[in-house]
Amino acid sequence: QVQLVESGGGLVQPGGSLRLSCAASGSIFSRYAMGWYRQPPGKQRDLVASITNSGSTNYADSVKGRFTISRDNANNAVHLQMNTLKPEDTAVYYCRAGPNPIGFFYWGQGTQVTVSS
Repeated sequence: QVQLVESGGGLVQPGGSLRLSCAASGSIFSRYAMGWYRQPPGKQRDLVASITNSGSTNYADSVKGRFTISRDNANNAVHLQMNTLKPEDTAVYYCRAGPNPIGFFYWGQGTQVTVSS
């Protein structure tokens, strides 16, 4: 079993930066692919960035060049560095781990990011 807790969200002005963190516990963290998803108000939850257990990364086109995902297996954590933030980045950001061997994904409870002038 994996439990995920996000932190680092908050209110920031356009052009600013935030660093989100996701702390994992309860399983072997290093074996799971990890992802950050976001859900703006009234919209669907979509992938922002992902990182495999070997370190390969993938980003949504809207955040390429601005966001960086990384993982720290020694500390069971994954991070999302967000730079040059835009109002359209406003969303609840969720950390995801998985799939596990039977196809189950683990989700954190989310952290709010608000980009406003």
